Amino acid sequence: MPQTRCYYEILSVEKTASQDDIKRSYRRLAMKWHPDRNPDNADAEVEFKACTEAYEVLSDPERRQLYDRHGHAGLRQNPGHDFRSMHVNDIFSMFNDIFGQQAGGRGQRGPARGFDLETEVEIELEDAFKGCEREVEFRRLDVCEPCKGSGAKPGSKPVQCPTCGGQGQVAQTGFGGMFRMVTTCPDCRGRRTVITDKCEKCRGQGRVSTKRKLGVRIPNGIDNGQVIRLSGEGEPPPPEASPEGKGPRGDLHVVVRIAEHDHFERRGVDLITVKPMAFAQAALGAKVKVQCVDGEREIEIPAGSQHGEAIVIERAGMTGLQSKERGDLHVVLQLVVPKKLTDEQRKLLSEYAQTEKTDVNTAKQSIWNKINPFGT
Repeated sequence: MPQTRCYYEILSVEKTASQDDIKRSYRRLAMKWHPDRNPDNADAEVEFKACTEAYEVLSDPERRQLYDRHGHAGLRQNPGHDFRSMHVNDIFSMFNDIFGQQAGGRGQRGPARGFDLETEVEIELEDAFKGCEREVEFRRLDVCEPCKGSGAKPGSKPVQCPTCGGQGQVAQTGFGGMFRMVTTCPDCRGRRTVITDKCEKCRGQGRVSTKRKLGVRIPNGIDNGQVIRLSGEGEPPPPEASPEGKGPRGDLHVVVRIAEHDHFERRGVDLITVKPMAFAQAALGAKVKVQCVDGEREIEIPAGSQHGEAIVIERAGMTGLQSKERGDLHVVLQLVVPKKLTDEQRKLLSEYAQTEKTDVNTAKQSIWNKINPFGT
C-alpha cells in the first residue's frame, strides 16, 4: 500500500504555520509545478496535484483541525467538503498569476503580472546570528531581444490563428448542447496569432532562458526555511498576456537553509549545547569555558551537578529576526567516565569507594582474566 504524504511536508510549512504562510507556500509551489510551465514532465503534474490537495485541506480550518487530530484517516471518514471554506477567490487570484488574464474565464484588472520564482541559499548558524550577504544564481525567462517577444523571425510577423479566428478562445458544447464551455485556444494558447516563421534564438517562444546573479542581504535572526522576497526579480508577463513583456515582473523568493551545526541545536531564539564534565568537576564544582555562537563564556558548574542537568546562560542565544533581543543558551552537562585509569587514579577511587561502602573491582585484571574469567 503506498504511503500517504504529509500535507505539511508537501507545502513545506510547519504544523504551526498561519493561514497566510500556507497560502504563500501554495502560491509558490503551484506556480513552480503547474503543468503549463513543465511540459512533458509527469513528476511536475504529480507535485501540482499534491500541493493543490494539501492546500484544499489546510486552508479549511475545520478540515485542518480534523487532519491534525486523525490524519488522512479522519478525512476519509468525513469526506464532506464545503467549497466556500476554500477561499475560492484566493485560488482564482493565484491562477490569474499563472495563466495571465485567462484564469477560469475571469478577467484580471490592470496589466498581467509575471511568474514568481524560487531559489535556495545555504548559510551557517553564525551567519544567521549576525546577518550576512550572499550571492544567489538562478535562471529565468526574459523577453527575447531579436524578436522583442513576438516569437517571429525579425522582419516577419505572426499571423491570425486559423483555429480560433484571432479570438484566443474556442467554444465547446457537451451533453447534447445543454451547456457551452469557452476555453483557451489550444493552438495559439490565447495569443490570437500563430508564428509561421519562428525566431531562431527563442524558437518562436518569445522568451529565452537567462542566467542571473544577485546579491542578497540576509537579516540577523533568520530561521531555517524562512523566505526573502526580492521584488521584481522574477519573470516578465507571459507572451499570451504581453508579448513585449509589458507589466510588472514576478518576484524571486529566496528560501534560506541553515546548515546543521556541530555544537548547537536551535529552538527558536534559544540554543542548546552539550558540555562534557569530569566526575571531579561534577562532585566538587568547577569553572569552565563554554563556546557560544559569538565567542567563549565562562560558567560555573555547581558542586553536586548531575548528568543531564542544564545551566542557562541568559541572552547568549540567537537574536530575533532583525532584532537585538537574544534568547538563552542552554548548556546540558554530560558526565564523562574515563575508559582508562592510571594506577594512582585507581587507588584513589578505590579508597573513595570504601568511604561510600560501595562494591568495586579493586584489582586490575589482566588481559587473560578478561577473556577467561573462570581461570580454566
